[in-house]
Amino acid sequence: METKRIGIILNGVTGRMGTNQHLDRSICAMIKEGGVKVSDDLTLIPDPILTGRNESKLAAIANKYGEATIGKPLKYTTDIQGALNGDHGDYEVFFDSSGTLQRGKFIEMAAAAGKAIYCEKPTATNVDEALRIADIVESHGLKNGVVQDKLWLPAFRKINKLKEDNFFGKILSVRGEFGYWVFTGVDEERPAQRPSWNYRKEDGGGIMIDMFCHWQYVISNLFGPIDRLVAHGNTDIGERRDENKTLYSCSADDSAYTIFVLKDGTVCQFNSSWCVRVRRDDLLTLEINGTKGSAVAGLREVYIQSDGDTPKPVWNPDVEQPIKFYEGWKKYEDNDDYDNAFKIQWHEFLSHVVTDSPWKYTLREGAKGVQLAELGMKSWEEQKWINVNPL
Repeated sequence: METKRIGIILNGVTGRMGTNQHLDRSICAMIKEGGVKVSDDLTLIPDPILTGRNESKLAAIANKYGEATIGKPLKYTTDIQGALNGDHGDYEVFFDSSGTLQRGKFIEMAAAAGKAIYCEKPTATNVDEALRIADIVESHGLKNGVVQDKLWLPAFRKINKLKEDNFFGKILSVRGEFGYWVFTGVDEERPAQRPSWNYRKEDGGGIMIDMFCHWQYVISNLFGPIDRLVAHGNTDIGERRDENKTLYSCSADDSAYTIFVLKDGTVCQFNSSWCVRVRRDDLLTLEINGTKGSAVAGLREVYIQSDGDTPKPVWNPDVEQPIKFYEGWKKYEDNDDYDNAFKIQWHEFLSHVVTDSPWKYTLREGAKGVQLAELGMKSWEEQKWINVNPL
C-alpha cells in the first residue's frame, strides 16, 4: 500500500461552513483516520494550507485544528497568489468557500495556476458568470467540482434505496419544508446564527440563490429533471443587526415558496424560509408520496407508510380525531454506516483528482443550480411560470 501526500489550498475557511464542515469534519477528520483510501494500492494524506484575508482568524483556526489533528498548527498565509504559485509548498488542489461574489476571481487565479478546483455553492449569483468560470476551468483541462453535499445525507441515500426497491410505485408529489428562525441580532443577547451578508442582495445574499442550488441537484438526482417552475419570494424581516452590532436594512429575500414541475409531470413543492419556527422532524424534511407508499425524510431518519398501512380517515370536525396518524408510520432501518456528507464528497473528489475515478459534480453542474435560482427570481419578478431549459 502506497501512501501519498496531497496538498490542498483551503481558501476562505474562516466562515462557519468552511471551518466546521470542510476543515474540521472533512479534511482534519480524514487526516486523523490515516488518510483517504482511493484504491487497494493507494492512500492519500491531505496536507492543507489555509488562505484568506484575515491573518488573526487564520492563525486562530490553524492553531486550534492543527494541534488537535497533527499536534502542531496548520500552515496558513494571506498570500493566496503565492500559495498558488508554489511559494509556500506544492499544492495540487484549490478549494474555495469564500463569499460568492469573490468566487470567480479566485477560481480564475487557481485555473491559471493549473490546480484542480473544488468550491462551495453557489458558484456565482447569475448563470452567465457561473458558465464563464466553468468555461475557463474546462479550457485549462482541469478537474473541477462543486459541493453538492445533500446527496450524501443519510436520509436522502435511504430515499434512493426505497426508490430502487420500487417502494413508492409511481411518485406523485414531493413536498420540501426547509428553514428555521434566524435571530435578527436586534436583541444583542441573541446574535444571529448566520452571517449578515446573507440578507443583503448587493453582497450576494438571498434564500433563492442559496437554497435553489441545493434543490436543483436534490430534485434532479433523486426524482428527475425539472421542466418548469413558479416562485414567490419575500423579505419578511426588514432590519437586522450585523457582526459589529450595527443595524442594517435587509435587501435580500429571506423566504421563498416554489412549485417545480418535472419532465415526467411529478410536482415538487418547496418552502424555504429563515423566518419560521420548527415543528417538524428536522430543519429540512421531504415528504414523498407515491401510489404504493409514502416517506417522510429529515436529514438522517426516514419514516415510511405503505399502501397497506395507510389509514382511511373520514372528515368529521365535530369529534376528536380517532386516528393517531403518527402511529401508522415505521422508521426505515438499514445496516449501512453513514459518514459526514461533506467528507464523503471530498473523498470522491480527491479520488477523482488522483485516480481519474468517475465524477459528475462539476462547475457546469453547479451552474444549473445558479440557473434555477435566477429563474426563480425571474418568476417572482414577472409573476408567471418559467421554463427551465437545458444549459
